[in-house]
Order: sequence, then structure tokens, then C-alpha cells
Amino acid sequence: MTRNREYVLSSWIDRVSWSEVTETILNWAKRREHRIVCICNVHSVATARSDASLRNAIDTADIATPDGMPIAWLISRRLGIEQARVNGPDLTLRLCGDAADRGIAVAFYGSDPPTLSRLRAVLAAKFSGLQIATAISPPFRALTEAEITNFTRQLNDSQAGIIFVGLGCPKQELWMAENKDRVSGVLIGVGAAFDYIAGTVKRPPLWMQRAGLEWLGRLVAEPRRLWKRYLVTNTIFIGYIIRELLGLNRHHSQCRPPE
Repeated sequence: MTRNREYVLSSWIDRVSWSEVTETILNWAKRREHRIVCICNVHSVATARSDASLRNAIDTADIATPDGMPIAWLISRRLGIEQARVNGPDLTLRLCGDAADRGIAVAFYGSDPPTLSRLRAVLAAKFSGLQIATAISPPFRALTEAEITNFTRQLNDSQAGIIFVGLGCPKQELWMAENKDRVSGVLIGVGAAFDYIAGTVKRPPLWMQRAGLEWLGRLVAEPRRLWKRYLVTNTIFIGYIIRELLGLNRHHSQCRPPE
């Protein structure tokens, strides 16, 4: 895949189609290459603006997809193209279907044991022949070096070509960046995809997803946990959109993506 990236807020986001993303990941997965894919929504790029570690994780990822309709819309408007929204839940399902067809094993890292159990059952029923090599639920705390070594060894021993990581932003991006060289396979941070696919959290309806209001559906479902996140990050991004519409974000055309 030839990379073409746009500078959004403070991060470099790939201009990609669904077919480019899936085919590239599947080719990497066949060879179990050490790769990282970040799924970037408004929350992640707004947080990266003040978090240098997260910004570096996104900018050095092998693919950083435009999740969230506002980011896809911004790229579309800026370039006069139709940029698709490449999001975690749908990418997970597409890749699992293709992996089942091509004999590529997958693994899951994150969430809790009940959710992982339901996730495995749902995917096994949906995709005949899908090889789920392992599913790991790490503790919800900082891991010791011994635990990190143990978990990365389990992932490598499983022979999985694709490892879906569901730790939430920014934890999953930082974990992937720190462990890329230790895990043979494509690490993909998919956020709330485990909960949505397993059915433990109801995904907002399609009309809200297409209207760029999926965040609102999540906020209604989990107000206590998410209200502060969306109040801060959405406000930052709305300000950036206004500056874009007023023609004040000229610096983006002068920046160059990292090699």
C-alpha cells in the first residue's frame, strides 16, 4: 500500500479505502510481520494533541485509519474525495471473515473473560472455520515485566497473524507501540469492538454512525464513564473544524509526515 497521509489536529492519518486496509493487513498477517494499525477517532487525535506518547504511537503506526465521521469528512472536504470511515468493529468483522477464508489465525487481547467468551462464541458462529488461536484478558492495572513477557509469549506461541487489541485509547496504542517488536503479527487497536460484537454493549444504530453521532450513542449508554472524555475532546475537535472552515489551519499543508 502506497501511503498518503493527512495532518489532522496533530496526527498523521492515512487516506485509505476499505480494500487497501484489509488486503494490506492480510498480506502482513500471512507473514506474521511486526506491524501496528491504529484506528483513529476524534477522541484519539484530540488526546494526542497533548499526549506526546500517543501522538508518536499514531504517527509511527504502519496504518492509522480515519475512524469517526468528522475525521473522514474533514479529509474528504480538504481533498475533494470520498474518504471512508474505517472503524474498529467493522474492520474486526471484515478481517475475521477474510481470515477464516484464508486460514489465518487471529487472537484477542483485552477486555474481561466473560466478554471474551461471548466474543469467541459469536465469531465462531458467524465465521465457519475461523481459527481463534487465543484470547487474553490482562489485569486492569499496570503490568509487571514478567506479565508482559508471559502475555507476549502466549501471543507468539499461538501463531496468530492478527491480534485484535481492545484496551481502549490511549492504553491500547501505547501497549502496541511498546510491544510491536515483541509480537509477531499485526496488532490492531479496535477500542470497543469486543463489547459491540459480543453484545455486552449495544452499538448505536446505523443512522447515528453515518451522521457522525456514534459518540453520542455511546455517551447515552455510558454517561458516567464517558461524559468528561467527550466534553473535552469533542470541544477541541469542534474548534479545529471551525478553524478549518475559516481557512485558518494552513499549517497542515506545510507539514511532512514522519518516515
